[in-house]
Amino acid sequence: MNNKQNKSILLGICGGIAAYKSAYLVRLLQDRGYQVQAMMTEAATHFVTPVTFQALTNQVVLTDIWDPRIPNRMAHIEATRQADAMLIAPATANVIAKLAAGFADDLLTTTALARNCPLLVAPAMNREMWAQAATQRNIKQLEQDGIIVIGPASGSQACGEIGEGRMEEPEIIATVIDRALTSKSWAGRQVLITAGPTMEAIDPVRAITNHSSGKMGYALAEALIKKGADVTLISGPVAITPPYGVRLISVMSAEEMLNAVMKYVTDCLVFFSVAAVADYKPATSHSQKIKKNTQDLTLELMPTVDILATVASLAHAPFCVGFAAETNSVEDYAKQKRLIKNIPVIIANHAQQALGHDDNEVMIIDDSGQYPLVKANKSVIAEQIIDHVVKLLNRKK
Repeated sequence: MNNKQNKSILLGICGGIAAYKSAYLVRLLQDRGYQVQAMMTEAATHFVTPVTFQALTNQVVLTDIWDPRIPNRMAHIEATRQADAMLIAPATANVIAKLAAGFADDLLTTTALARNCPLLVAPAMNREMWAQAATQRNIKQLEQDGIIVIGPASGSQACGEIGEGRMEEPEIIATVIDRALTSKSWAGRQVLITAGPTMEAIDPVRAITNHSSGKMGYALAEALIKKGADVTLISGPVAITPPYGVRLISVMSAEEMLNAVMKYVTDCLVFFSVAAVADYKPATSHSQKIKKNTQDLTLELMPTVDILATVASLAHAPFCVGFAAETNSVEDYAKQKRLIKNIPVIIANHAQQALGHDDNEVMIIDDSGQYPLVKANKSVIAEQIIDHVVKLLNRKK
């Protein structure tokens, strides 16, 4: 079931306090199905011993360019020939400078220069070192050379200072590794996604909303970024961390979501309208809290603008993918919705099974017919939806 079980990562570890995070990173990569070979600089062994990484990887840790255990004494060649990607985490300012200049004076830098696989680096250093012009110049050179730079993050540092320079969190590094080893079939394609609920204010403390968690839209965003798409995610209020690398636009109301969509829709190729946008909003939003009493309270509601229909009606509309969450007659209502909104494809699902849950069971409906997808995690469903949309896009061409 794991499509990464035969992929290997060569993990280079430099001398910095963040080296302790690399031990956890090994575990994360292994949990995702990767095999990991560790390679340490001499400085790294002063922070974490090779025994630690040998115990975690069940492989001898490479530390010496003249390692006699390598039959041909070419560890720098053998290591990358067996790896699908090389990752240096943490990557110190010193090693980054060497990589930018093409230096090869130890096992790690020689291996990086001799590699025939993608190289990723996760910088980790003091905030002042990171901010130096020389470091920034070196980072730009790495990016120009096609090396993927992950982070750094900002926060509290081991030296006691606070700022940018911390090694990015292992979970994010592992996610970027996944993306680096995924086919970039959506590279160069602009995608716009709406996700989550909207909240329509009744007064400053009350609102009309729904049970949407945003998980389906966020899963689509993650899957599309992994495939190389440039993703803008317009999200209502949710309790989910946005995918690394997404352009996130946070909104509250249906009107705010409409305005954001119209701002970013012009250049997008595909529009995934996943958000559970409120169909109605209070005709009047009170500026002060409505006080409770024993009398009934009547709210006058007015319809919101249909975002999907508005986008679909544009002169140069993107390829629109709609979503229909229904409680009954799911297939029939979804078919009607697709025709009324004049969109090429719609994803139908049962509201009670979809809203707030990690799994989903959907049916894809387009001009050619209905395609049911078996119940699965929303990340799996997202991949299947994207594959179907690609087929429709190719057919359209």
